[in-house]
Amino acid sequence: MKFFEESRREVMKHIEKYMLEKMHEFLKPIDQIWQPSDLLPDSTRDTFFTEIKELQESAQGLSYDLVAVLIGDTITEEALPTYESWLAMVDGVDKGEHSGWMTWTRHWTAEENRHGDLLNKYLYLSGRVNMRAMEVSTQYLIADGFDIGTGTDPYRNFIYTSFQEMATNISHRRVASLAKRDGDVLLSKMCGVIAADEARHAKAYKHFISKIFEVDASEAMLAFEDMMRKKIVMPAHFLREVGLKIGQTFGHFTDAAERLKVYTAIDYVDILKTLIDEWQIESMTELNEAGEKARDYIVKLPDRLLRVAERMKNPMLEYKFSWIHG
Repeated sequence: MKFFEESRREVMKHIEKYMLEKMHEFLKPIDQIWQPSDLLPDSTRDTFFTEIKELQESAQGLSYDLVAVLIGDTITEEALPTYESWLAMVDGVDKGEHSGWMTWTRHWTAEENRHGDLLNKYLYLSGRVNMRAMEVSTQYLIADGFDIGTGTDPYRNFIYTSFQEMATNISHRRVASLAKRDGDVLLSKMCGVIAADEARHAKAYKHFISKIFEVDASEAMLAFEDMMRKKIVMPAHFLREVGLKIGQTFGHFTDAAERLKVYTAIDYVDILKTLIDEWQIESMTELNEAGEKARDYIVKLPDRLLRVAERMKNPMLEYKFSWIHG
């Protein structure tokens, strides 16, 4: 075990140089990237209250399920302290203030931090949300932590983030489309800029894993297989409301997303297919016997999952969230 941990640390050190060279492609300069205030009503203008009234009128047109998904997405984004501390615990991440991977983690966190800030303020102004109930769920999610099956292994963690950033890109992009359909152009723009951030972050983590495959293919393949056998769980899988146990709200949130086609079992399969293609899993050579078995499992998995997904029925609307007025 110690050998594998040391080996992974060496690999992380190797790709750290690549990451530092490419950071400017994956993250944007702080003084140039959008900020929440760029998109929200400006309290210093005489038109502030008129803008809020227009925002609330547009928000009234959003469907119940769309508001539920938007709140769930916001809570997920606001649990950022959990994700930052989790990345800081990964093996091979030097905890020094100026180390490469901690530099990445802080800058990634800084970009992600804007997402929850923006959506939280929108929901507060919308007039459709029981903010206290939502805030309690957010505090629960941070306090409860999460277990995504990666441990401190950098390979499993970066496979997870590759998958997860693609999933959040899809979710925010679809919410943007639905908000536009329902007449809320401002919300659509908000979710669109967040989705663009998530796409860049997904590109980064996919590149990091590509570099790992170049130098440690068999172990990376085994890590990929292990994560897919466990299934990629969403960061908010412990989501709950007041008076409920850990995870009891999450299923209702995903049901709403499934009904709206914001994020579905088919999307899960499509992300897996994309990763298989981008990492060139099928054509990968120089694997040991265990690595070859893992590759064979992975390349057959999308068809198996697709058959299951196609048999799934669309969940019915059957739950009233404490977060939503009316």
